[in-house]
Parts: sequence; structure tokens; C-alpha cells
Amino acid sequence: MSDNTCPLCTMDDVAEHSDKLECMVCGHEWPKAAVAEEEKATGPRVVKDAFGNILQTGDIVQMIKDKKLTGTSNVLKSGTKSKPIRIQEEGDHEISCKMDGLSIGLKAMFVKKVNQ
Repeated sequence: MSDNTCPLCTMDDVAEHSDKLECMVCGHEWPKAAVAEEEKATGPRVVKDAFGNILQTGDIVQMIKDKKLTGTSNVLKSGTKSKPIRIQEEGDHEISCKMDGLSIGLKAMFVKKVNQ
């Protein structure tokens, strides 16, 4: 066993094989080389919108499709613009912003960069 965690389920019950790692909880397998490359990567996270434009902290984005907010009855409509965004260094959602008075985390694939 090793001290790595599974990239899918984040459990630390991982078996180490000669060329790969395997999660004993969900069964996900990934190559050892991917773990070594992640440890080498020290640069900032590059986040691209749905059209391939690079997003940076302070950019303004616009929704490209309607998204229902989990746990509420609110819907972010297509065309809704954000306040200036922040790029998140970790986690599932790359963008943190305010839309319609709500602080939310978004995946970049649902937004496009607005020219200011």
C-alpha cells in the first residue's frame, strides 16, 4: 500500500503495482507516471472557457447554457454575466464568482469569456 489517494473517489486505500496504482474502493487504475508528473507540475492552473479562451482572475464570464443550481430552485440562465472571477487552484470547479447575487463555483466548460 502507498500514501497516494485515488483521483476519483479521494480514498487512500491504494494498491501499488509495478507500473500502476489501483484504488481498492472504486477499482480505478492509473499509471505511476501520472503521479510523478503531477508532483513535478508546479505552474499555475490553466483554465480555458468553452471556446478555448484562457481565463484569468479578474475576467468576466457569461453563461452559455442554463444550469440549475444544486440544492436550490434557482437557475442560471444562458447569457447571465458574472462579476470578476477568481481561478481556483484546486477542486472540481475551476471558477469562483458571483452571478445574480449568489457566490458560486463553476466549471469553465459552461462559460465564455466576455470582452471588456
